[in-house]
Amino acid sequence: MRLVVQGRQLSVAHLTHIHRLIGGHTQFMQVGEFAYYLPTNTNDIETVTQFCREQQIDCALVPDHHRLKQFGLCVMDMDSTLISIECIDEIADMMGIKPQISAITEAAMRGELDFAASLRKRVALLKGLPESALQRVVDERLQFNPGAQSWIDTCKANNIKTMVVSGGFTFFAQYVKDSLGLDYAVSNTLEIVDGQLTGNIVGDIVDAQRKADELVKMREALGLQAHQTIAIGDGANDLVMMSVAGIGVAYHAKPVVQEKATYALNFNGLDGVAYLLSA
Repeated sequence: MRLVVQGRQLSVAHLTHIHRLIGGHTQFMQVGEFAYYLPTNTNDIETVTQFCREQQIDCALVPDHHRLKQFGLCVMDMDSTLISIECIDEIADMMGIKPQISAITEAAMRGELDFAASLRKRVALLKGLPESALQRVVDERLQFNPGAQSWIDTCKANNIKTMVVSGGFTFFAQYVKDSLGLDYAVSNTLEIVDGQLTGNIVGDIVDAQRKADELVKMREALGLQAHQTIAIGDGANDLVMMSVAGIGVAYHAKPVVQEKATYALNFNGLDGVAYLLSA
């Protein structure tokens, strides 16, 4: 096992204290500008975890076999994972109804509402919005989360195929795929007639089960085993996808997701996934 700690707040004093808490007999090894690991034989890191949380440092106990070279596919959520916004909330802002839609989005991400039903309800409220508003969201509001490009580049360097599977919309998923250089993208398609949103979705909705199914489908197409896959997400609708992957990473996620994920990143960017697996 290895204890991986990372964060911009990390200092020599932090490392010294963590070393003392865990009773390590070897020294921390640096794997990134703000990332270190310490070989350990203990599974008891509760005091370390509590200290790191207080200091805004991410820490994780990682089995030695969890390394980049083991994996061949990484499937990721889009909204609030690869990108910093919930696209549907920003579309709604163009219509002056962001508070109503954001409340539904938050409840769905916490697992309090059925995702498919909540999505149809939210999209229905967008009826009549000009198609041009989608491009405005891209131009004015869409930003990638810290470390997103670095993580995708790391995947490419290690022959890991990358895929975004989103309960969001194709207009944005295709932009994210092209901009980051992802290999595949699956998402929902908004119905547009005469340059306006109709308030409907074309075809089956990409919900929690569909996300998992797409991961399994791509895994089998690539000839991989379950343990060779990574899933990254932040909301309750990512949990089924995480459950069929070799490891699930909760990225700045809702509590229910952090509880069930293999690893959680709360203070670092997506490049933190590389540091978890490269030590």
